[in-house]
Amino acid sequence: MKRIGLIGGMTPESTLYYYRNYIKISRELLGPFTFPELMIYSINFAEFKDNPRGWEGRKELLINAARALERAGAEIIAMTANTPHIVFPEVQKAVNAPMVSIVDALIEEMERRGVKKVLLLGTKTTMTAGFYKSALREAGFDVVTPEEDEMEEVNRIIFNELAFENLRSRPYLLSLVERYAKEEGIEGVILGCTELPLAIRPGDVSVEVFDTAKIHMRKLIELASGF
Repeated sequence: MKRIGLIGGMTPESTLYYYRNYIKISRELLGPFTFPELMIYSINFAEFKDNPRGWEGRKELLINAARALERAGAEIIAMTANTPHIVFPEVQKAVNAPMVSIVDALIEEMERRGVKKVLLLGTKTTMTAGFYKSALREAGFDVVTPEEDEMEEVNRIIFNELAFENLRSRPYLLSLVERYAKEEGIEGVILGCTELPLAIRPGDVSVEVFDTAKIHMRKLIELASGF
């Protein structure tokens, strides 16, 4: 099996969620005691989030982490968050080990489930930047994003509540999904932030739930194990 390297810490809670799914999915696919080798490079989230050089500085942090994982023997590398994929191509170019995109893994799963119209939730950057929506639309999906005030509230909930495992605003998120199901006819919701699965789970809403962190981790384990 190939050794997996994860760039974590964005936030620590999302990295924990990846690790929990690493255990669960490995046992499901490989048996109770078999796990691909895994390394985690957990960056300082404050240095990442408040970087004075913006995305240029964040990109350098990610590249340094990816290179450190590669030097340590990682054969497959991934970032344990959606928003940093805004610089995914540049990070991939900086290392020789193949990196697995959360967006590509999501598209593959959406095609498998046959869903076409989806609501994209995530940080404001993920919901507004073109890197996510463009890839989905190029793959043939109809992507809906919330209104501006709703984006602000979802972003606030992610950083001020879910990042600290505070589920106080869970009812708001569930009602938001249901409103778009009723008014826009969405068939699924993309949890485009790895904190969102803490609040929205399959069965909580009337549409398909795409847990990007879980989908991403499954893809990594399948590639590492030769599936």
